[in-house]
Amino acid sequence: MERLVEVSEPEVRLDFALNCKCRANVRLRSLCATTPIAFKVQTSSPNKFLVNPPCGLIPPLSYATFQIILKPQTQFPPTFPRSPSDRFLIKTAKFVSSSLESTRQDSINSWFSTIPYVSTQDLKLKVAFVGPILLLHAVRCGDLDAVRSLIKRQKSVLSELSPREAESLLRVASELVTSEEMVNLLVEAGLKIDTRVKLDNASNPADSSKGWCEVHVAVAFDRKDEMLSLIRMRGYGSLDSRDREGRSILHLAASKGSIKCAKVLLESGADANARSKDGRTALYRAAANGDRRMVGMLIESGADPTIPNNRGRSPLDVARDKGHKEVVEILERGEAVLMAAMRGELERLETLLRKGADISYRDQYGLTALHAAAMKGHRDATLILVEYGVDLDCQDKEGHTPLHLAVHSGSMETVEVLVDNGADVNAKSAKGTTSLYMAGALCYDDISQFLISRGAHSSDVTC
Repeated sequence: MERLVEVSEPEVRLDFALNCKCRANVRLRSLCATTPIAFKVQTSSPNKFLVNPPCGLIPPLSYATFQIILKPQTQFPPTFPRSPSDRFLIKTAKFVSSSLESTRQDSINSWFSTIPYVSTQDLKLKVAFVGPILLLHAVRCGDLDAVRSLIKRQKSVLSELSPREAESLLRVASELVTSEEMVNLLVEAGLKIDTRVKLDNASNPADSSKGWCEVHVAVAFDRKDEMLSLIRMRGYGSLDSRDREGRSILHLAASKGSIKCAKVLLESGADANARSKDGRTALYRAAANGDRRMVGMLIESGADPTIPNNRGRSPLDVARDKGHKEVVEILERGEAVLMAAMRGELERLETLLRKGADISYRDQYGLTALHAAAMKGHRDATLILVEYGVDLDCQDKEGHTPLHLAVHSGSMETVEVLVDNGADVNAKSAKGTTSLYMAGALCYDDISQFLISRGAHSSDVTC
């Protein structure tokens, strides 16, 4: 039987952390040129995992993404990286229906129970747990095989360690009975130790006059687990604890380059745009330090690059002043515009565009902000971008224009905005798919009729 879809990876790799939700994205690509493909994801461990969305439709020769979420775990996995008891089954089938209502998730789920088993194709997805916490745990247990397998699955795990984390890992390895073999394995795999780094034996790195609390101290030492434990004991109100200069815990994490602490703080609800007494945000501090990774992570988490300090200087201004070219590129290239468009955050989108942010930025899939707004059916965000002169017929790496993605979203209002402003109704993707063909395949009759009335070739109707 001809395959219907292919999966991005045969194994889901989850960056494990205790007491936190862990997420991984899985991408499905349709191999069928004529019919939408329905998919349904089932897990062998529903008490541990969530799937969002659990089912859906993939347009012909297009793709869909779902997210696997591991619920917060209080203990390490009994086996890792591979978890033989945890796996996923992806059921797929050609979707044939003339009912618009049947494209809803609950209807798709019910539809699977009505079709013969022989008409479905199943894909199996394995689960692997990775990440620095498990690496340290495996080293502490002296489990050479687990360490070797973790590094093989996540080659970046060693290079992303801070000097302090690397030294701590090496120290734990050197205390083992099999220390020589473990140390050699880590060093040969790329563990880098800065011999200038020395562990501070002082219990408190801060002068009490700074007004730091225990959580500030944990972040200063880049002790993520200790920080999270303290936050839970003190209550999540402690996320907004300030020192005498009005700097939050996130400010300190950004200043110290503690990206793992910063991620946990943001995931726990810390204000990404909190300002200290001098008006600086965490993003401003990261930009001033030239910390490219921290700047990128903060922007992805919703930090606003347009917020100035008390002297009217923005993160972009300070990055330019200090000659941090990579940071300047991140702040200029429009990631924030794309994210605001995708979320339908109209006020933020207008602010970014008014400040001169780049509207031509593309992500790894070639998506622009207009693609993102159209894909989510955000009519008003689409209109704002159109008014700022964005290219209506720009194509992503699959050759899809914003109109293709607006049709896929089923948003008639968004389709109308694009077409009324001059989008090409007959533009074809890299596989030759038109917007009208897509509308027909998804049985969006109202969109199909509208496109035909605006000049779409009626020969492309499929439903």
